[in-house]
Amino acid sequence: MPKIRTHRGTKKRFHVTSTGKVMRRKSFRSHLLQKKSSKRKRTYANLHEVVGTQLKNIRRRAPYM
Repeated sequence: MPKIRTHRGTKKRFHVTSTGKVMRRKSFRSHLLQKKSSKRKRTYANLHEVVGTQLKNIRRRAPYM
């Protein structure tokens, strides 16, 4: 049985912590920032954990992460 290929886009967008959590960036951080509050922009800067069904999909696309 051959190895499963890792989806390259998934590998670039997500990373796994040492405890096994899958972390992602928040969206809405790229442009139109002048109308957004400083508090809102700060929360976009932090990484967030992937939960639920999306986690299952990511683990399937990147089995060796």
